[in-house]
Amino acid sequence: MKFEWVEHPSDVGFRAYGRDLGEAFENAALALFEVMTDTGRVEAREEVGVELEAEDEQALLYDWLDRLLYFRDAEGLLFSRFRVEVEEEGGRWKLRGRAWGERFDPRKHEGRTAVKAVTYHLMEVRRGKDRTVVQAVVDI
Repeated sequence: MKFEWVEHPSDVGFRAYGRDLGEAFENAALALFEVMTDTGRVEAREEVGVELEAEDEQALLYDWLDRLLYFRDAEGLLFSRFRVEVEEEGGRWKLRGRAWGERFDPRKHEGRTAVKAVTYHLMEVRRGKDRTVVQAVVDI
């Protein structure tokens, strides 16, 4: 399982899984775009790169999802495929990621729930020996 929905009374929450932090971030991004559309219908026609640095893993997750929302808002892009590498260096967390997708086309892409913003509410990052879990809630 890549992700699952988390009950929330007024917003949308999801919990994403991965073998490592990078894969969990990839699956969190997939969940984010599943809130908005059927990602199975989003083709990998355009690629964007993302490089981020943050003070901790939660801030990095927030910044990653927020940057993807920026591309949706500013350029009309929807994404369906992601590749993320995360590393800690000198007490700072660094992310190098790529996202593939295409511009929103209402004839092709189902419009689901509009996401306004990422929040820190109930955000979690839990790393275990064989599995990493991240959780986020988005404002709708």
